[in-house]
Amino acid sequence: MKSNWRNKTWPATLLLAAGAVISGAANAVESLPGGPSVRQLNLPIGVTKIAQEQHFLHTVMMILCTVIFVAVFSVMFYSIWKHRKSVGHKAANFHESVVVEVIWTIVPFIIVILMALPATKVLVAQKDTTNADLTIKTTGYQWKWGYDYIKGEGEGLSFISTLDSSQRAMSDAGARGDMPVDYLLKVDNALVVPVDKKIRIITTANDVIHAFAVPQLGLKQDAIPGFVRDTWFRAEKVGDYYGQCQELCGKEHAYMPIHVKVLAAADYTAWVDGKKKEAAAKLDDPNKVWTLPDMMARGEKVYASNCAACHQANGKGAGPIKALDAAEKVLNPDAAVQLHVVLNGQNNGAMPAWKQLSDTDIAAVVTYTKNSWSNKTGQLVQPAQVLAERSK
Repeated sequence: MKSNWRNKTWPATLLLAAGAVISGAANAVESLPGGPSVRQLNLPIGVTKIAQEQHFLHTVMMILCTVIFVAVFSVMFYSIWKHRKSVGHKAANFHESVVVEVIWTIVPFIIVILMALPATKVLVAQKDTTNADLTIKTTGYQWKWGYDYIKGEGEGLSFISTLDSSQRAMSDAGARGDMPVDYLLKVDNALVVPVDKKIRIITTANDVIHAFAVPQLGLKQDAIPGFVRDTWFRAEKVGDYYGQCQELCGKEHAYMPIHVKVLAAADYTAWVDGKKKEAAAKLDDPNKVWTLPDMMARGEKVYASNCAACHQANGKGAGPIKALDAAEKVLNPDAAVQLHVVLNGQNNGAMPAWKQLSDTDIAAVVTYTKNSWSNKTGQLVQPAQVLAERSK
């Protein structure tokens, strides 16, 4: 009797255990507002008209294709079963049927036209970047995004957006368990825009092909070196919206997130004012003479944000990435040798150019590499040297 009870209850026990595991996994992962959702199968509805129309088109097309699939295969399988040889049916012998030919030519043509018309309308609307309230150039770098506010409120602002260093540290440490809901999507500088304004996005790249994509905004535009392309969006709701580079751009492809912060008009104006004051405070005099300790402290921060991803925190490099520790060009007493590489890149873009950094930041990071790890050269590079090398 006891054995029989166990035999009857073990399936229920197994189901309860499985349910507990699934429930625990679900509780460990949460949807990110403005970003990926748990068990998301469809496109997000989004907060722009374009995103909403994309979602509608995708849903309608899926339904239409499913109906056609079911109808065609139902007729086919019914015909096969109903007219099978085993019940005495014999195959008809005919050459062609004009009626059938006309039907299966005209009907698919009509279906394609009905699908193409709304899709074309949305596609054309996506490319209408006229009368924009704000124009921002987004430049893809290996592996970060650069934002330049070209026209509109905030004109002149420029900054680099990089994966938050704390999340990169989690990834490098192989962290497991509870991850933050914005894991690998948190950045140090978000792209900030006003709500209910037409934002034109100009995309290009500094090294390889990237793709600027934010699903909630209906955005996906390739960023190609040497080319300028554009798209636009108008967010109807304030909030934070997330995306990633959607072009396989190298080993750090998974660490190239996009964070767009949509603010109310007054909040955006306040952000612009604060950002301009911040930029003015950071505007260094290229003729200022720095001390070695101050330059090393600044260089460590610049290196962590821009160089450590490839050359590693210990300067040893990895795989094809050359080490900076004990490197000949780093140890060279002529600082211009290393400055030329940092400013212009080398190896066909494998080492990207870093002209977007300020003269002081470049001087700081070069000084840092010349005096870190086993590179105890004592060399101090000043911003004026970078300015001179930049002007060559």
